[in-house]
Amino acid sequence: MIRQFELVERVKGYDPDADEGALNRAYVYSMKVHGAQKRDSGDPYFSHPLEVAGILTQYKLDTSSIVTALLHDAVEDTLATLEEIERLFGPEVARLVDGVTKLSRLELQSDQTKQAENFRKLVIAMSEDIRVLLVKLADRLHNMRTLKGIASPEKRQRIARETMEIYAPLAERIGMRTVQEELEDLSFLELNPDARDSILARLHFLREQGGDVVTRIAEQLRRVMSEEGLTASVAGREKTPYSVWRKMQTKNVGFEQLSDVMAFRVVVKDIGECYRALGALHSRYPVIPGRFKDYISTPKPNGYRSLHTTVFGPERQRIEVQIRTQDMHEVAEFGVAAHWQYKQGPQTDGKQYRWLRELLDILEHASNPEEFLEHTKLAMFQDQVFCFTPKGDIIALPRGATPVDFAYSVHSQVGDHCVGCKVNGRMMPLRTQLSNGDQVEILTSKAQTPSPTWERFVATGKARARVRRFIRTQQRTQFVSLGRSMLEKQFRHEGYEFTEKALQGVLKVFKCDEVDDLCAQVGQGLLSEREVIGAVFPGTKAPAKAGNVVPIARARGRDRAKGKEKAKTGGVAIRELIPGMAVHYAGCCHPLPGDRIVGIVTTGKGVTIHTIDCDTLQSFADTPERWLDVSWESEADDPEARVGRLALVVGNEPGTLGALSTVIAKNHGNITNLKVLNRTQQFWEMLLDIEVRDVKHLSNIIAALRATPAINSVERARG
Repeated sequence: MIRQFELVERVKGYDPDADEGALNRAYVYSMKVHGAQKRDSGDPYFSHPLEVAGILTQYKLDTSSIVTALLHDAVEDTLATLEEIERLFGPEVARLVDGVTKLSRLELQSDQTKQAENFRKLVIAMSEDIRVLLVKLADRLHNMRTLKGIASPEKRQRIARETMEIYAPLAERIGMRTVQEELEDLSFLELNPDARDSILARLHFLREQGGDVVTRIAEQLRRVMSEEGLTASVAGREKTPYSVWRKMQTKNVGFEQLSDVMAFRVVVKDIGECYRALGALHSRYPVIPGRFKDYISTPKPNGYRSLHTTVFGPERQRIEVQIRTQDMHEVAEFGVAAHWQYKQGPQTDGKQYRWLRELLDILEHASNPEEFLEHTKLAMFQDQVFCFTPKGDIIALPRGATPVDFAYSVHSQVGDHCVGCKVNGRMMPLRTQLSNGDQVEILTSKAQTPSPTWERFVATGKARARVRRFIRTQQRTQFVSLGRSMLEKQFRHEGYEFTEKALQGVLKVFKCDEVDDLCAQVGQGLLSEREVIGAVFPGTKAPAKAGNVVPIARARGRDRAKGKEKAKTGGVAIRELIPGMAVHYAGCCHPLPGDRIVGIVTTGKGVTIHTIDCDTLQSFADTPERWLDVSWESEADDPEARVGRLALVVGNEPGTLGALSTVIAKNHGNITNLKVLNRTQQFWEMLLDIEVRDVKHLSNIIAALRATPAINSVERARG
């Protein structure tokens, strides 16, 4: 445990102007308020904030950061208050302590919710002052170093998993590589000790076999630099067990197949010498194709700059070499801390970091803490690709990102109104995965809105949060409209006039703030019309039989005139269907215009449309209040295509699939999905989804297919 004078000397060693009095007061105050408290390991609790402060002195942080480290648990775990800390140490320290304080006092529903809520607060706090994150990382690092002191294996696992999923990626994002690697290794030790021991044993075996190979290779690299006339410092190390294990997992290879388990760093005077050093290496040793990265011309979002290359180096060893200047090296080792050291002044606003601004944007559009945590993990975990705007600006995106992600990274409005894209001058689909160096031009239209289908392929948390928010907004609109229609129908059925005034009186009964909220709950299936009617008119009796409630015999296709007449008498028209919205088609029966249909109010989804002979309807026989009498609104010029499903048995002959697709195309159908269920030497059984206008159109296609010699049988499929 660091003694008081040792801590002060450490800070004074790099910052002669440090406030010695504040450091001494914080040391004594922390020791006093924590008193006789013990950690789970049995050590005095005061040792924890002291060690956290010691960690931060390694990064030469300012006095306020060190004082915050000494006090970071005082408000949470002792009788100390923020007001007292502000009075004794000033508003800056009080603000930092408040930012670091955890939310353990909140009684939340689950560990997941608690974790998400804590992280949400951390993001907000570090956006105001990045030093909050530095203190938090030092706090987590010391907790991980002393994790064995916790008796409960479940608690150790939870802390290690949280560290691996949240804090290690955050350390990587701000460029603190040493902290990131130690957090990962300590978490790895807890989560998968057997794998770690196995890798360590293999590394030890290699060292014994090859002797001090790292030192020998470093010396040879130093000689190559000297022969080129460069003054360079060269250092080498083995990669960490977790880094090796992750590479084995991602590449799906065994340890023996990994050859680049050593990394070397070459530090030179300036940028020009970086490229000279790279040329010396490439002219002397064979280069591994595809393993060169220039982070000097295109820095990482966390400010990291270096040249990376992998070569068959000395002693025929496959090695990774990083080439950088001394300034770049400081940023690589200390990350953000290199910019916020005592000598840099009070500029601590975190919003200047693009990745942090994106987290705040996700926070704004996420519906709950869990969703925010999901999107954030998505944003932090993936490797990156670098793409260019038409003006040459660099946009960093996670691997697997699409033009939609690119559009939202440029600006939220660009993403919302995106209709198409050009990748390297060619029109490409919006689901195209982008590669390093792609130039992307986004085409927009003011009439465009986010498509629910985008959620299936976007890779960034920001894009997914925006799309989900739009879907929620659209869903609510649909739910409100549907619920209002259902209530109007029920009011007419009971012989009452539908008015909002009638609903105003029962809002408190259903814990709703406004009429639209009540209608949305009805449309969503969380409330039935009968419940609302019963609350508004308490004397209303429930019908005795289901058959009197829902006359489904009339649910059949009809012409426009009859459809309008039906609408006047209470039928719900099916129009403007959007995937995932309040009204959708059942996947069990694939209803088409012309089929006799019925609507089922499904909790959380709105109305699901089934064919009248669908087997699924049997499960709703005891809940007649969920049945709706619905019909198709016949429109000759309806442009919307709907999916019909066919079950086919076709001959296993050359040209069969060609004949199948030709027949469907000639009859103006479009194959959207094909699934082979069974294949034998003579026949294939398959399911085929086809876009058609209505049931008559599907029948025409079935007839044409039955007339095709290569096709053995065709039937309309259910399910």
